[in-house]
Amino acid sequence: MQRIILIVTLIAFLALTAIALLHHGYWGIFEPHFRSFGAAQVFADLVIALCLFLVWMWRDARAHARNPWPWVLLTLATGSIGPLIYLLVYKSGKPVCAVMR
Repeated sequence: MQRIILIVTLIAFLALTAIALLHHGYWGIFEPHFRSFGAAQVFADLVIALCLFLVWMWRDARAHARNPWPWVLLTLATGSIGPLIYLLVYKSGKPVCAVMR
């Protein structure tokens, strides 16, 4: 059940991201966050949450002898997409798919 929720969340977020990219471009997604203090607060909250996840992901990857850098870079480039994929690919410290072994 937990895996289904992750998959549905990832697909919905990928669709939303694709629409936002089509309408505004990569940098256009960030622009509204600098127009008001409220929007900047939401952006800062996202940055803090992603940083917390990056710390956890780094430690988890190292604990399971995995290279954390691809996941860090994916998270920095795509935001929440990186962590969602990380959670889908790795389960209980073992890769779910053979490609990631």
